[in-house]
Amino acid sequence: MIQIPCLNEEATLARTLADLPRSVPGFDEVVWLVIDDGSTDRTVEVAREAGVDHIVSFPRNKGLAVAFQTGLDAALKLGADAIVNTDADNQYSSADIAEIVRPIVDGTADFVIGSRDIANHAEFTTTKKVLQRVGSWVVRQASGTDVPDATSGFRAYNREAALRVNVVSAFSYTLETVIQAGKDDIAVGHVPVRTNPTTRPSRLFSSKRQYIRRSATTILRIYAMHEPLRVFLYPAIVFGAVGALLFARFGWFFLNGDGSGHIQSLIVGAVALVMAVQLIALGVIGDLLRANRLIGERTLRRVRGLELAAGIRPEGRASAEATTPPASGSRSPVTDDPPAPPGRLRSGA
Repeated sequence: MIQIPCLNEEATLARTLADLPRSVPGFDEVVWLVIDDGSTDRTVEVAREAGVDHIVSFPRNKGLAVAFQTGLDAALKLGADAIVNTDADNQYSSADIAEIVRPIVDGTADFVIGSRDIANHAEFTTTKKVLQRVGSWVVRQASGTDVPDATSGFRAYNREAALRVNVVSAFSYTLETVIQAGKDDIAVGHVPVRTNPTTRPSRLFSSKRQYIRRSATTILRIYAMHEPLRVFLYPAIVFGAVGALLFARFGWFFLNGDGSGHIQSLIVGAVALVMAVQLIALGVIGDLLRANRLIGERTLRRVRGLELAAGIRPEGRASAEATTPPASGSRSPVTDDPPAPPGRLRSGA
């Protein structure tokens, strides 16, 4: 299944859909899914006119991350064996969808990211290229993966990986899902992909400063969720070392009969040691919460599996809808559609 999250994309969606394939090697069927994130223009009408198979609509805008997660859930409930996510602005070349899903078909990866040639991207400024490289390097260190383009929204998931994805960020899903996959031992792969000329500026952030701030916050937050002891232990060591040095300094002067003039070292050292102990305590508490989160994720994975087995309908306004009335012998609307047999590629974006 190919899924496309959309927010007021009437100007670009038709072109994006026109390039999407209806057949991909290794799959019996390719299905299109659009997640309408509270659009106020003709996005839904354009999707219907272009023959999109299923649409999930929100009555108001909920953000890209929520739309992405809802698309995965809907695609799974529609019976998808693999899910390809792409952008509605036609940034990525749809001709490379077969390459993105190839590692999934071959069984060498559960989650595949389409990596753009950032260094030779003519429309990226030097600043943007540097930010992309630095950001991807940070994500690689945080996730333990070798993904060269962590911010790419052109990606594919097999059924098991999609069941395990849990996006909690309200900003974007790209960085979070890579870190989560690396920490959850999901097999992550990447393939080079081509891009199309830019059709509109990014609406995810208003400035590079905002993008850096929000991306850094997301990376730190998600990394702290998975490695709380490391996040708190390193600053605890720094505070502990400072406190110990200041205590040693005071002790040196005290033993040499000049302790009264260096009380400030004793006070600051004590504060630093207290901070170190508090940070260690926070790390331990965070690690305990991490254990509970892992139990919660395993429970959620099983609940999703039970929902699929029970044929629970996709979420969204009026659930998900089919774009055209079913003909005799064809698929019924999404709200009544049973899980598909193995071998179908259903993508939602």
